[in-house]
Amino acid sequence: MRKVVAGPADRLPRPPYDAKITPIFKALGGMPERYEVEKLRKDASARTLPLTNALFADRSVSVEDITIPGPRQDLTVSVVRPVAPTTSGYHPCIFYIHGGALVAADRFAGLDTSVIWAREFNAITISVEYGRAPESTGTQPAEDCYAALLWAGSHLSELHADPERLLLYGTSAGGGLAAAVALMARDKGGPTLCGLVLECPMLDDRNEKVSSQQFSTGPFYNSTLNAFAWRCLLGERVGGSSVSEYEAPARAQDLSRLPPTFLDCASAEPFRDEIVAFASKLWEGGVQAELHVWPGGPHGYDRIVPTAPFAILARKTRLSWIRRIFSQ
Repeated sequence: MRKVVAGPADRLPRPPYDAKITPIFKALGGMPERYEVEKLRKDASARTLPLTNALFADRSVSVEDITIPGPRQDLTVSVVRPVAPTTSGYHPCIFYIHGGALVAADRFAGLDTSVIWAREFNAITISVEYGRAPESTGTQPAEDCYAALLWAGSHLSELHADPERLLLYGTSAGGGLAAAVALMARDKGGPTLCGLVLECPMLDDRNEKVSSQQFSTGPFYNSTLNAFAWRCLLGERVGGSSVSEYEAPARAQDLSRLPPTFLDCASAEPFRDEIVAFASKLWEGGVQAELHVWPGGPHGYDRIVPTAPFAILARKTRLSWIRRIFSQ
């Protein structure tokens, strides 16, 4: 459970990396011989700490931690609010779920983006500290996130948030959890979501798509690491018939009645084809969905090369979509 040895070299040709990615690729060198939960967590903390410190130092927002009841134990949510008063009285609310391959990072990973959301939309952001694998398994991480979303939905008036502008947003592993939570909200009667943003979501435990085979190795997030992460969550059930859509949302047969959804990914990452398939399933279910596949990037391109033209365009496109959703 704690370690996995790297698989064979890729046998399929890969879409090329953007020119700005290539020097980073060469500098990182080969992939690790094995993956370990403790090392993944240590590396994630080192990457996110400077951005977390910058969030706390930003005078345009306030950050408050709140303890709420969870399905197994109490959960902590961080609420980021704009300091400037809103003229309308109520803020849009973005419920954010962090990434980290299901095993690493914390509720502050990627939460620095809440400063941009506060500036652009005057939005409140809520981020939950969900249970990570392998300590939390099966549907438990998604159940933690859903419990926190239910709490948010029932406390919107106290938060001065608009109940008609509650948007669910997830990145990477958090994108997969956001998709699972959106399915729970649909199936369990709420809360009502105005939109769903799935940024490079981790959706499928089976690792069967062409993009998974193309990127089974490499210094960026690859499908060997992905298989390790899913095994931490699902154990011996990984890839089998007993995995539910609340664990791996790509298993869902019916995606109808989900909120308008934005999906994006990069062309040179293992999640590409499962994300494209998920978008097609959304359209099949009659859901309004927008998909972008940005050429030349690995998984996590937005953080790896934030100054690359395609990364800048990707961020602007996400913001534009959220602005449209909040203005409807």
